[in-house]
Amino acid sequence: MKKIKWGIIGLGRIANKFATDLASIKDAELVAVAARNQENANSFADKYNVDKAYGSYADLAKDANVDAVYIATPHSFHKEHSILCLQHKKAVLCEKPFAMNLQEVEEMIAVAKANNVLLMEALWTYFLPHYQFVLEHLKLNTFGKLKQLDADFGFYDEYDTSRRLFKKEVGGGSLLDIGIYPIFAALSTLGNPKKIAANATYFENGADASCAMVFDYENVKANLKSTLLEETKTEAIFTFEKAVVKMNTMFHQPTTVSIIKDGVEEVKDFGVKTIGYNYETEHFNQLLREGKKESDVMTFDFSRRLIKMLDAVRKEINLEY
Repeated sequence: MKKIKWGIIGLGRIANKFATDLASIKDAELVAVAARNQENANSFADKYNVDKAYGSYADLAKDANVDAVYIATPHSFHKEHSILCLQHKKAVLCEKPFAMNLQEVEEMIAVAKANNVLLMEALWTYFLPHYQFVLEHLKLNTFGKLKQLDADFGFYDEYDTSRRLFKKEVGGGSLLDIGIYPIFAALSTLGNPKKIAANATYFENGADASCAMVFDYENVKANLKSTLLEETKTEAIFTFEKAVVKMNTMFHQPTTVSIIKDGVEEVKDFGVKTIGYNYETEHFNQLLREGKKESDVMTFDFSRRLIKMLDAVRKEINLEY
């Protein structure tokens, strides 16, 4: 099989996780990395034994040896950096959220199509074994109709406006960073809601500190929450007619699934040995080898629906970037 040669743009925490898991994939190799300054690029390259380290994103985009680029810069730069790479005919796996709003996402998709290049939003949860397990049983109607979904994501972090997480101007705050996961859980299992309600609390600089959402599907409700003010269980609990299926703590990453039926709990462990980024990457590599320009899992349509929902919640809570 053709070895896929990867580059990474933006060398923060998630880039480290991606690089770690990329090393576990035998038919892929990290060949180039780029940061805003040469020193950071050199340090990352040394850590992961990468040949090329660039102090410019444009230089990486021009590297003829790179097949695919993982975009791990702050949210507000996703569109710019994805388009840069797409215009240089590089396949792009862009970290979630795809961009800041629907208009930006549409621009990215249009550029990918115009250049006939593969583009995919990197929402890794979709590809994890435990998540695929629950989706499969939902499709098979194993536990009857889904009656309710409760999904949360919360942790406490000290408010610090020097950090990306709290910088409103780059999309910081709870909604785009972690609220996307409960919203994703609702969209991927229940589809688009009939109506939504949401309210939020804010930090001094206007970034959202927490967001509580209710998605109404007529006969089903999804109660969703994100917060940077407290540690929550970070579970996704699906209440079916015949059972309760729970993606346990840190449901967005590799975890166990509990099936609670007639008062008896069965816990399924999926034996994941990596951080979990390899699953989306292997899917992307296969698309690239097959000459595909769009994922059949994380489709453009799904990415559009996801960003539309984030836009709708932002409108509901009066959050503007």
